[in-house]
Amino acid sequence: MKLGLQVKLRQTIAPQLIQSLRLLQMPILKLEQLLRQELSTNPLLEEVEALEEPDTSSTEEQSEIDPQLGKIDWNEYFGEESEFRFRGREEKEKQEEKKERPTVVEKNLYEHLTEQLHFNKLTQDEYNIGEYIIGCIDENGYLTCSVEEIIEALKSDPETTRKILKLIQSFDPPGVGARDLRESLLIQLKERGLEQSLAYRIVSQHINELDKKSLSQLAKSLDTEFEEVQKAMDLIRTLSPKPAAGRFVSGALPIIPDLIVEKVGNEYLVFHNDKNIPRLRVNPAYKELLKKNSPTKPEARDYVKGKLEQARWLLNAINHRRSTMVNVMGAIIEEQKDFFESGPEFLKPLIMEAIASKLNMNVATVSRVSNDKYVQTPQGLYEIRYFFNSGMTRDDGQEISKRQIKSILEEIIKEEDLSSPLSDREIYSRLKEKGIGLARRTVTKYREELKILPARFRKRMTSNKSKPEDKTKEEDTVPPENID
Repeated sequence: MKLGLQVKLRQTIAPQLIQSLRLLQMPILKLEQLLRQELSTNPLLEEVEALEEPDTSSTEEQSEIDPQLGKIDWNEYFGEESEFRFRGREEKEKQEEKKERPTVVEKNLYEHLTEQLHFNKLTQDEYNIGEYIIGCIDENGYLTCSVEEIIEALKSDPETTRKILKLIQSFDPPGVGARDLRESLLIQLKERGLEQSLAYRIVSQHINELDKKSLSQLAKSLDTEFEEVQKAMDLIRTLSPKPAAGRFVSGALPIIPDLIVEKVGNEYLVFHNDKNIPRLRVNPAYKELLKKNSPTKPEARDYVKGKLEQARWLLNAINHRRSTMVNVMGAIIEEQKDFFESGPEFLKPLIMEAIASKLNMNVATVSRVSNDKYVQTPQGLYEIRYFFNSGMTRDDGQEISKRQIKSILEEIIKEEDLSSPLSDREIYSRLKEKGIGLARRTVTKYREELKILPARFRKRMTSNKSKPEDKTKEEDTVPPENID
């Protein structure tokens, strides 16, 4: 008897839990796709276009239901008030729908390059070589195999293979099809007609020395003026180290926030962004099939009953997802009130365990709510996970987040004297003065994450008459990754 009870509980609870977890981790676009699929496969579900008055007559008809099916609350399943739909903000949403921008669909990199390949008059063999080469180009735009490997794989003519590779390297985006960074940068400079420039010479002859030499040392090696090297380096910085990165993505989808936070009076309210989600309810027409005196065959009644249970699980899971997400975001707002009032620089350290404890829920549930889901706030659009970040305690006992530290570091560098930029050791000292005790290695790591160059590459001449010093700071003589 105990075994039978355990099996029965497993059959009753597990599907609901699985359905709930599955929907909770879905971003809103996938949720919409799922619900529309369910609409097409479950005849008991229907989409409601307009809000209507509740049907109160269903209570009186409840006694006509076959008692073998158990007591079913038809107000729960078929009444208008029980529609599992998303309410609120409807008038505003109707106005916003008129302002929506159309979604732009882009080609992926393979399609973009193949299209350009077909613009050229080539033989079938040349097309085959070109398509193979394009298939070997990664998402950043680099060729992932050697010419020799391509020749071996296709048994192709070496001269023809190199000719087709050179053709593809002339395609958009500039620098695509290169085998390494040096080749990509040279292709980009050649595309701009700068083959005779100092920048081309630097990339061609000295690219492996750029992280070891200061601009002064580089100018001496090139036997040219410091200012000319500085201009050439500024030009090189405008080139893309990953020519296709960020432009071509596979299966790109627009970012649509799952939640919207708005300030009403002195309070921040959380709304579920569900204007595109179908409003669902159980179709009341199927009520007749479950009545006591209905001539419906047992097989049909069992089928309807099964679909009714599926619909109930789905609708309950939708409501659970909605309430869980709103509750988690509400707790985040309470913890990050300064962010919503004043901006990202006031973001505080926050861990998921704190929100889970606050709401008496599992940390895994908070994680599912946070991953791949976005919220529109008065401060902008953010991934929900953005509000969780590590931090440290300053010397004065005040907590400060990693993002705040990066912001302070960035401000310190913005205020530096460009004729004598700050080394990582000096930035470390400035942060220490502000009560932020980071390791020097961490300072370097944060600077690199902010995509800020080392001091030797930030140096600028403040006057044409001034001469650069050959003496460099400690940071300029040691690669960043070797700083302790």
